[in-house]
Amino acid sequence: MDRSGVRSSNAQRGFRVQAPLVDSVSCYCKVDAGLKTVAGARKFVPGSKLCIQPDINPNAHKGKTSRRDKSRFQAPLLPGLPDDLAIACLIRVPRVEHRKLRQVCKRWYRLLAGNFFYSLRKSLGMAEEWVYVVKRERDGKISWHAYDPTYHIWQPLPPVPGEYSYALGFGCAVLSGCHLYLFGGKDPLKGSMRRVIFYSARTNKWHRAPDMLRKRHFFGACVINNCLYVAGGECEGIQRTLRSAEVYDPNRNRWNFVSDMSTPMVPFIGVVHNGMWFLKGLGNHREVMSEAYSPETNTWSTISDGMVSGWRNPCVSMNGELYALDCRDGCKVRIYDRATDSWNKFIDSKLHLGNSRALEAAALVALNGKLCIIRNNMSISIVDVSSPDKHVESNPQLWENIAGRGHFRTLVTNLWSSIAGRSGLKSHILHCQVLQA
Repeated sequence: MDRSGVRSSNAQRGFRVQAPLVDSVSCYCKVDAGLKTVAGARKFVPGSKLCIQPDINPNAHKGKTSRRDKSRFQAPLLPGLPDDLAIACLIRVPRVEHRKLRQVCKRWYRLLAGNFFYSLRKSLGMAEEWVYVVKRERDGKISWHAYDPTYHIWQPLPPVPGEYSYALGFGCAVLSGCHLYLFGGKDPLKGSMRRVIFYSARTNKWHRAPDMLRKRHFFGACVINNCLYVAGGECEGIQRTLRSAEVYDPNRNRWNFVSDMSTPMVPFIGVVHNGMWFLKGLGNHREVMSEAYSPETNTWSTISDGMVSGWRNPCVSMNGELYALDCRDGCKVRIYDRATDSWNKFIDSKLHLGNSRALEAAALVALNGKLCIIRNNMSISIVDVSSPDKHVESNPQLWENIAGRGHFRTLVTNLWSSIAGRSGLKSHILHCQVLQA
């Protein structure tokens, strides 16, 4: 007897016909759960029909409790409080304690590993900025450290992935405010790389990203509109110095080439100012060159002579102004005047620290609306540039040593200074970035 005959005979005997469990891509229940509506499912499975029992779980016969049922009976984040109030309490915990919060239970770990928790902190103005320093030690190995400016302590971090343990000439940038990217560079054994990895301040873990389109090291890099740009640099081969440039869009998760530079260049200074990317470096014949890139027009142009002649590293753009250090130990700050096309004196701390490599200012970043100077011995100074009386040569109230040498010293900063400055400094800072979480 055929299958239809069995159904008719069962119906005559009064038995209820049970629809089979759905086990086919021809119904909407097998479509990705991320498609919340039937309309969204129809787009990916054209011609499909709504199944007879759309709420049936194909794995129901295994006796497992569904995720929805589990969520109904799971323990609250904080006993005695609904989860929304518990989250309102947890987001106010200082960032320095978040590593401990992740170890309390799985629910707390998942909460602090997701985007919702830190997005809420940012929207409510509770996000904290930390300084992240990437350093080459005396043995050539790469290490990195995070500084909490609120409690003035250095925080432990997961080790840098092996491919960057001894890399040379790699780039470093921050996307989305909380992702620190390492990209390109030269492996001492394998040569130039296209590899891209990033560290998330929210998960405290390293992740992989799509490789760059071109192998390169000692190149320029910047972030504009949350897109990562790289240009120039070197690569093994006939055309060693590069003029190509490319951009990475994290939303599309892919790299694309942009317009080439006018001439090949190995940049040694770069900054984003007023929506333009300014680069200064060496050409094929070791001559000093400079160019500026506009992402809006996808074109390269020349830079004014006044800016190039007085432009020194490190420098940073903040609140529409371009700042640069004017001495080796970072005790003086200059500002660029676009009207006169010149660099002018801005602030002088009147406290010269010395000319040793340990005291050399390696980075200048914007931290909580102030200029942050980081030296090779891990000492830090903060300069407040928000004073209405800006163009002053000396104002001690604008200058603060929050870590390191001088009148303010702690056990931690003493340790870092002694390690970095012992028997002639060979270790030095390569990159310095600010991450928010």
